Amino acid sequence: MPHTAIILAGGFGTRLQSEVADVPKPLAPIGDIPFLDYLLDYAQANVITHVILAVSYKRELIETRYKNKYKHIEISYSVEDEPLGTGGAIYQAMQLVDEDECWILNGDSFFDVNLTTVKQFHKLTKADATISLKRMRDFDRYGTVKIDKNARVTSFEEKQPTNDGLINGGIYLMPKYLIEKIPTPSQKFSLEQDILAKHFDDLHVSGYQSTGYFIDIGIPEDYARAQIELPRLIIA
Repeated sequence: MPHTAIILAGGFGTRLQSEVADVPKPLAPIGDIPFLDYLLDYAQANVITHVILAVSYKRELIETRYKNKYKHIEISYSVEDEPLGTGGAIYQAMQLVDEDECWILNGDSFFDVNLTTVKQFHKLTKADATISLKRMRDFDRYGTVKIDKNARVTSFEEKQPTNDGLINGGIYLMPKYLIEKIPTPSQKFSLEQDILAKHFDDLHVSGYQSTGYFIDIGIPEDYARAQIELPRLIIA
């Protein structure tokens, strides 16, 4: 069970500017508590002891708040001088990972998934990498993930109006050796399309479905919903 997580915390929060204009998206307040606190509490509850924050936009605000420690979690920083996309951010942050594999969490979504269960599924399916998936209905703001009968990911589909489908819940179990497949990036690139999808033939990516609570604060409507729902969660 890996005890290191990379949290992608470099988001601008463009669609949230009407609500949160002066802080990076992971620091968007939920009541009086930054959203990132919820992610770190979740990480600690899932026995993560080291978090690497991949930061960019207004990173000094994140560094000032968390410094090198949050409760029992050691904090490190992977600083992007310019946004590198999810792929580039992970590629850079992976240089700070001391374990053979690590968790990767989106910094603007919360998915209440038991990571021990994900790890067991990952081992059972003999996967190289595992993605958490959430079944959603009647949506158009997310792309969908297709899996076969053995839960192996077969494709990532573009955003479109969808009646029923699986979305990427923003939690990954990723081997460090995967970055060896990537040439040193010269520009930003995507984790899904430019890393995982390009290696479907020689990389087994599993999709773990969970019914756990999910929220993405990327738009004002869901950010408002998070104000009500997230404080009700009890994170042991």
